[in-house]
Amino acid sequence: WLWLSLRYRSLTLPLIASPSVPLSGMVGVEKSRVLSLASAASEQWFAPWVLIDAGTEQLQEAMRRMQASGIGFPVVGKPDIGCRGAGVKCLNDEQALQRYLSECPAGAPLMLQALSPWEPEAGVFYRRFPGESQGEVFSLALKYSPYVLGDGKRTLGELVADDPRAGGLPALYQSRHRQRWNDVLAEGEVLRLVFSVSHSKGAIFRDGSEYITAALRERLDQVFDDLPGYFYGRLDIKFADIERLMQGRDFQIIEINGASSEALHIWDRHARLGGALRALLDQYRSLFEIGARNRAR
Repeated sequence: WLWLSLRYRSLTLPLIASPSVPLSGMVGVEKSRVLSLASAASEQWFAPWVLIDAGTEQLQEAMRRMQASGIGFPVVGKPDIGCRGAGVKCLNDEQALQRYLSECPAGAPLMLQALSPWEPEAGVFYRRFPGESQGEVFSLALKYSPYVLGDGKRTLGELVADDPRAGGLPALYQSRHRQRWNDVLAEGEVLRLVFSVSHSKGAIFRDGSEYITAALRERLDQVFDDLPGYFYGRLDIKFADIERLMQGRDFQIIEINGASSEALHIWDRHARLGGALRALLDQYRSLFEIGARNRAR
């Protein structure tokens, strides 16, 4: 970073890599700020969402806005400013929404987003240099939720403890499943441990670079054509199946992360340290170059 700062004569060029949002999304930028850049021309590629302030008195207003946007239950609640899956919950009914609004800090801006009809999720990193008509998908990672499989003998707590990965985060999962922690799961019963597919919550990432195609890149070129002043970001995408994602169809963007986001393929268990460092250094280089082109503009 210091070398690039000397080369480009600025420590802060990455903060204008995507000038349409504050600090290029490096810190503390509202999720809605990025998503609201899109117009009706590309709305089919985004999961519908509305904003609401927390507070029990806001329930009816939340219901009104959801109805106006065609959003029903279940709905995903998330802080408008947040990261690492903090505060993200799937709300199945009006009572769950009321509890969620009352539990959040009063007046805090919250996003209510339609639950995608598709389960698979990927982190897709896209960048485009100002003045160019085509971008690049330089990273694609598949994201898997942690879960346990019942055997009719062990309790949920025992299944978590015996799992080599989930057993490292027992307190995290116990706080989410207190009511069932001592229940014996039926044989074959699958229990998803967390809703938000975040690395900090035990999610598993797999390098999916083999699924990057020209068709997917062309579709994202169209999406970013509709995001003026946004050149660099990781998209969290829900998709129907990998073949259709490769064809650039049947997917929904649920978030776009900014300049501080990282290529998720580096967290694949087979990734090597050298490869991960090269990927991060490549991200820094492109952030400075995009910032330099925007400075020149």
